[in-house]
Amino acid sequence: MEHSASRDGSTDWPTSQDYISQSLDVIDFLASRYASHPALLGIELLNEPSASSVPLDILVPYYKQGYKTVRKYSSTAYVIICQRIGNADPLELYQANIGSHNVVLDLHYYNLFDTFFVNLSSVDNILYLYKTREAQLQALNGANGPLVFIGEWVNEWNVTSGLQEDYQKFGRAQLEVYNAASFGWAYWTLKNDRKHWDFEWNIRNNYLQFGK
Repeated sequence: MEHSASRDGSTDWPTSQDYISQSLDVIDFLASRYASHPALLGIELLNEPSASSVPLDILVPYYKQGYKTVRKYSSTAYVIICQRIGNADPLELYQANIGSHNVVLDLHYYNLFDTFFVNLSSVDNILYLYKTREAQLQALNGANGPLVFIGEWVNEWNVTSGLQEDYQKFGRAQLEVYNAASFGWAYWTLKNDRKHWDFEWNIRNNYLQFGK
């Protein structure tokens, strides 16, 4: 799968301690090189591990060791851990006790990539944000554990007949909900050949509105 840099669709990272150790070596290199740089905010240990192919009992020890590796060089840099994508509850990482301080959970929120969203109307998509995403954020913000970071989201969905006003409402709802994340959010991405994935295009063409 793409998220594991696979050429043939297999996910081999969790099957070999050598692969995991190589990832930890990279974390060690980055932390040792940049820990004292004033621009360093944090280091993310892994991007989008798959719930179907990366077992929790493999991922949690890796995250714990990655946390310790960063802490060798910095007591303040944020250590960012990514949720397992697919059918996994982010709370599973709160129960894992990854580290004692400055730990951030990275959530990727898309109303895409799942058959659940295929037939939703524009209104249904917006209601999902308020009923499901907002409730999840409130629960995670209130839990004793990592801060919450919405590290990926876009102003796009599966509504093929969406008008500009529909996109504006959808974007406004996302901003309202994601602004509640305790560590903030980041849009994916600044520029993209798909216009609704392009942050600058959304702002320039008034599809994503701030302060309205």
